[in-house]
This record gives sequence, C-alpha cells and structure tokens, in this order.
Amino acid sequence: MSTAIAETAADRPAVAVQPLAITAVGVATPAGLGLEALGRALAEGLAGHAEEVPGEETPPPRPVRTVPDLRTAELIGRKGVRHLDRTTQLGLVSCRLALDSQPGPMGERTGVVLGTSMGSIRSSSEYSMETLRQERPYLVNPSLFPNTVMNCAAGQIAIRHGLQGVNATLAGGHLAGVQALRYARNALRQGHADRLLVGGVEEFSAQAAWGWHRSGALEPEAPVGEGAAVLVVEPQAAASAAGRVALARVLACETGFAPRDGLAEGLAAVVGAALRRSGKDPADVTTVSLGSTGRTGLERVEERAVELALGGLPEQVVRVKETVGECFSADGVLQIAAVLGLWQREGRTRGGTAVVTSLSGDGLVGCAVLDTADPLG
Repeated sequence: MSTAIAETAADRPAVAVQPLAITAVGVATPAGLGLEALGRALAEGLAGHAEEVPGEETPPPRPVRTVPDLRTAELIGRKGVRHLDRTTQLGLVSCRLALDSQPGPMGERTGVVLGTSMGSIRSSSEYSMETLRQERPYLVNPSLFPNTVMNCAAGQIAIRHGLQGVNATLAGGHLAGVQALRYARNALRQGHADRLLVGGVEEFSAQAAWGWHRSGALEPEAPVGEGAAVLVVEPQAAASAAGRVALARVLACETGFAPRDGLAEGLAAVVGAALRRSGKDPADVTTVSLGSTGRTGLERVEERAVELALGGLPEQVVRVKETVGECFSADGVLQIAAVLGLWQREGRTRGGTAVVTSLSGDGLVGCAVLDTADPLG
C-alpha cells in the first residue's frame, strides 16, 4: 500500500513555479535573538538556554530550552505588553527583528502568515482553569481572553506593524511551517499580497511539556523548547526590481499523506516531487534540515526517507532541535532559519541546495527546497 502511494506522489506532474526570495529573517530561540546567534550555536554544537522556565506551573523532569532575554518592551514598546502572552511576544519580537534587518517601508500590501498548533496552550489552559476557580458569575479577568484566540499573535503582529495585507493563521502542528510557506506562495502568486511575513511560533509551557512527557512522543532525554522564526518572502522578480538582496530562494513546498507503515516512502515521494518541481537532482542537494530529532519512532523514519529520496544523507545534516528542543509548530520555519544561519556563517552565497523535511505520526509529510544560486538573477 505504501509503495502505491509513493508511486502516485512521484507520478504527479511537477509544474514549476516562480521562486520566492527570502529577503530577511527574524529569530528568537533558546540560542538567543537573531540569526547569527542560532547559526553560531549550531556550528559550535551548543545547547540553548535552559535555566529560566516561564510560568508558575512545575514542568516535567526532562530537559528544557527557553528563550533568554526576550526584551519585548525594548523592541516593540511598552504599551500593552503586560497583557500579551508569551506566544504573541515571541511572534512580535521575531517580526521586529526581521523588519529591522531590512529598513524601509513594508507597503500596504504586506501581510502575515503564521503557523501554530492551537495558539497559546498555556493561555487556553489558564483561562479554562480560571472559569472553574472563580466565584459565580465566573469573574475571570477579561484581559486573559484575547490570548486564548488562535490568531491572536498574527493579529497583534499586523496591528503593531501596520500590515494591511492578508492575515492568516494555520494550525498545522509539525507541518505548520511548510504549510505556511505553501500558503504564502499561493497568496503571492494569486496577487493577494506583495510581501509576506511567514513564521512559526511555539511557547514553552508546563502544560504542553507534560503532554509530551506523558505521551511518550519524545525520547526521555529530548528537550522541550520554544521559539519563533519569521521569514520575509516576496516574488523573486519583485525583490530584484527593488534591489533587495535575497538570503535564499524557496523553490518548492510540497505536502502529502502516507499511512503509518509507509511514512518513509511517502516522505521520500514528496521530496522527489519537490526536487523535480525545483529543477534539481538529488545529487544537487548539499544540505538537509531534519524535523524529527528526538521524536520516538520517527527520527529514523525521516532519515530513511531522505536516504531513499537522495540516495544517502548529504554532507551537511542540520538538526536544529539539538539546540532549541522540541518546538512543535515552530519547527519547520526554525529548520529553515537554521539552514540560513549556517549558510550565512559559512559565507555561502552560491551553490547550496537544501531540503527541509517535516512529518507527523498521523501521516502528514512535507518538505521545502531552498537554494542560494543567483538569488536575484
């Protein structure tokens, strides 16, 4: 059955699409703020910050990675900050860092596409508990409620930065990053925006950490983390006309479905389809960024899928979770940021092609293909 699914995916017509230019990146991870901090931590094999645990709940007995020194008030202003949950703060800071690295007006048709799991798990949990703890008529603090809405972070990003383009939040779990990038590509191609901030965000919370711990979905020593990454993307031709230098190009984003016993074959088929759409051969791939590090039963499945698709693992294998921990819906965009951080540190401006893979235990598979070859040519 899995072979048949893989062959079906491989036989789909690979219609080329116009590449997207990634012209700026904002990152907030346990390695620190900014792309340089993430690239340095990955290159030197450093684990992210693990001392401060946000919130009052007790986390499970396992490694934790959290973002140090978020500096929200300094970066986005003090007004209204105390009412924002950590998910929204992570998203706002990442967007601010991306915009600050590319001065100039964003334009009225700039929008936001944000990947998430279900918004802020902590905010939803705490609000639900308050409705049970308070005396009737349930005198819950109304300022807590906006943070429970899944698209709170995307809305605050648009409001505080004056972005009037399309605004979307995709609840895709581990596939959220690839899905957000694919959504952005389609929105730009159909003329719904000129530029988009595409990101993924996941905060650390004791509630979610206990879920990972009790479910057995992570290996015992795999850390639970948090982080956010935002990419500024636009059509390659528009970036070239405006004289904006691209860090890389997004050549393809593909998603699919495979049964549990055929995940490796299904992901391999999706990678193959993405490479054909990109006009790339497996031999062209220099880097692969893996998303299942530390996940019980899936880490080896992902590696096997890459080996099937490429004929083996390439020279550069990036495992961002070794630094930032399990970041769930932020994984995909953090995987992309990890590649860009390492390429930037290496001074690579040409000749790199990367495959970024994602999969979930319920059968969703996806990948993105990036390159550095003539990004504005």
